[in-house]
Amino acid sequence: MTQPNRLVLTSDHAAIELRRAIYDHVSAKGWEVEDIGPMTAESTPYPERGAEAARLVADGHYRFGILLCGTGQGIMMAANKIKGVRCGVCLDTFSARMIRQHNDANMLSLGARVVGLGLALDIVDAFLSAEFEGGRHGTRVDMIKALEG
Repeated sequence: MTQPNRLVLTSDHAAIELRRAIYDHVSAKGWEVEDIGPMTAESTPYPERGAEAARLVADGHYRFGILLCGTGQGIMMAANKIKGVRCGVCLDTFSARMIRQHNDANMLSLGARVVGLGLALDIVDAFLSAEFEGGRHGTRVDMIKALEG
């Protein structure tokens, strides 16, 4: 059973500093956060990081996951290969709200080389505070799930 205020956080080597800031930010808001690294700036393959976090979300250990790499794109692509994951890259708060409200996204991806700290924290807040609207959007999410096989 997924815990309502639990999230997993990971990145590649390009996003460690921003990931740590997000950890502090969401922890201060009462979220139970597990940071699964990396902890050093050694080159880290983003596909492995994204897939590891995605499996934890898909298995129900965490309600949400937040992923970071240089652009947010590569780690998001890896996460979306895991059945049950709906992850989007967001560069603005509107998109972050919409992927929750309309797509029932369970993971958010950010590009540390694309968004600054203040905007990144606002995007995270928009994502975490939005609720899935269901209705016609639920039908479309079911269509997405059916594509997974």
